[in-house]
Amino acid sequence: MQKRTPFPPVFWVANSIEILERFAYYGIYLGFGIYMEYLGYSKAQLGIVQTIFLLFSYIIPVISGTFADRYGFKKVLIISYLAYLPSILLLIITKSFSGIALTMLSIGLAAGIFKPLVSGTVRVTTDGTNKTLGFGIFYAMVNVGASFGPIVMGRLRAISWNYAFIAAAISIGVMLLVTIIFYKEPEREIKQTSLTQKFKEMGVALSDRKFLTFLILIGVFFWIPLWAFFNLLAMYVDKNLDTIKLYLDVKHVLGATVANFISRPEGEEGVRRLLGESISHTGYIIMVLQIFVSRIAEKFKAIPIFSTGLFISALGFLVLGFAHASSSSWVFLGIMLFAIGEMTSSPRIQEYITWMAPPEKAGLYMGTNFLAIGIGAFSGIIYTPLYGYFREMGHPEYVWYTLAGHVLIGIVVIYLFIKKAGEFKELTD
Repeated sequence: MQKRTPFPPVFWVANSIEILERFAYYGIYLGFGIYMEYLGYSKAQLGIVQTIFLLFSYIIPVISGTFADRYGFKKVLIISYLAYLPSILLLIITKSFSGIALTMLSIGLAAGIFKPLVSGTVRVTTDGTNKTLGFGIFYAMVNVGASFGPIVMGRLRAISWNYAFIAAAISIGVMLLVTIIFYKEPEREIKQTSLTQKFKEMGVALSDRKFLTFLILIGVFFWIPLWAFFNLLAMYVDKNLDTIKLYLDVKHVLGATVANFISRPEGEEGVRRLLGESISHTGYIIMVLQIFVSRIAEKFKAIPIFSTGLFISALGFLVLGFAHASSSSWVFLGIMLFAIGEMTSSPRIQEYITWMAPPEKAGLYMGTNFLAIGIGAFSGIIYTPLYGYFREMGHPEYVWYTLAGHVLIGIVVIYLFIKKAGEFKELTD
């Protein structure tokens, strides 16, 4: 067995930065619906902000990755921090809708600049002996930050929203210092591809109508429901479920210390209520189950296992709705089912997209995957107002039943598309 190459110091520095960035990003994003409701804005206005934020977060990496290849990862990392830090601090000051929308646009821009840089560092600092472990570590670091960010920010916003924003800003400040002091530009071949050439190459990839149609279907039937889950769940838990019951559930399983940290006292008697954003994500489940799920998923063909993941996600949506119609405790099962569906579908479909290109163009085809993710950003202007409408009717759970139907229709549509157009073949030369 070939000896595994040790990771260079910059690998660990980059992964440490990733934890801090995901801590700030998800710490702000997951609780933002609760924040805008606190300020009195409508769900339609919230949906606009969510769409802008996600759209910039996932479209900008196509551009920023090109600049990083030309000018170096470290320089572009620092540029992202210089966009991030003042934007987060502006949240403390600005309360108008236009001000908040522009501020979240700026944070999305900064996140989009940052997004491909750590994964790029991992890519160029690993080789055939350690790349699987390297990307496994990277994926784990993403989920560590994404799990602890909402927990800590939720705890702080229970005291003051400004404390949460300051904590996010401090996290970015630490990233800046760590990058300046410890990040050493990894050795690699510098590409001189211009942005114009990049767009031309992407145009060539997207000129394949079958491939373009497939990306649109993935965007509509996978990414829109996925982002709707993250856009809505914290508000749903916080405002529509029995958070006293959820607090007692967590206390019973994990103990008073954990339960008290992710809850807040309310009223003169100090009855504790669970903070919605503390459980309304999949990071903590992915950290525990990802390797197990991946090992099962790799034994099956891509499209069937992707569709299976979609079906499990749909079941998760149904259970989330049932949590309001029956007992709030069902929300934990709903989140777990959705997380398993995400773990099954997301890595496999993105891997599948790389199979469609010759090896030397795998990165280019993965870049076009951001088109599908960008389509998913429109979940904000579709499902967030719909959730508001159902909530005013007294049936917020209807949004989850609608999402379940959306995903189930997607399974059928993707099956019919593959049956008619044929599966994509893996190319090796």
